[in-house]
Amino acid sequence: MQRISEVMSSDVQTISPDATIEEAAQEMRDGDFGLLPVGDEEQLLGVITDRDIAIRAVAEGRGPSTPVSEIMSEDVIWAHEDDSIEEAAEIMSDNQIRRLPVVNAEQRLVGIVSLGDFAVDASDIGPVANALTEISNPT
Repeated sequence: MQRISEVMSSDVQTISPDATIEEAAQEMRDGDFGLLPVGDEEQLLGVITDRDIAIRAVAEGRGPSTPVSEIMSEDVIWAHEDDSIEEAAEIMSDNQIRRLPVVNAEQRLVGIVSLGDFAVDASDIGPVANALTEISNPT
């Protein structure tokens, strides 16, 4: 059984809650990713996604100088680095999310896993396919 730590991206950037959404959007553009953990290495305060910027900021008429803290998602759903990819797929499916922060035993951010990170060998394809189906279903 493959563990999240084997497939996750461990080069994770974070952004301060005091940073602007313009800065967050630039980080996402430059790094080619759609989710930024908010906080620091000591504490994960939330996450901001490209969708948060579009739906919670632009659609509500907020400007580029809006602090990340005003639109970030505070109820962060995460997995432990020693969880299996099947467990991660289930968490992602249950919560209809495509990217999942990964923490260690001390609850410190150590990575991000996305559906694209999962191996697709015969033993892993079932849970991953089910997760994608559930994530893609409208609620």
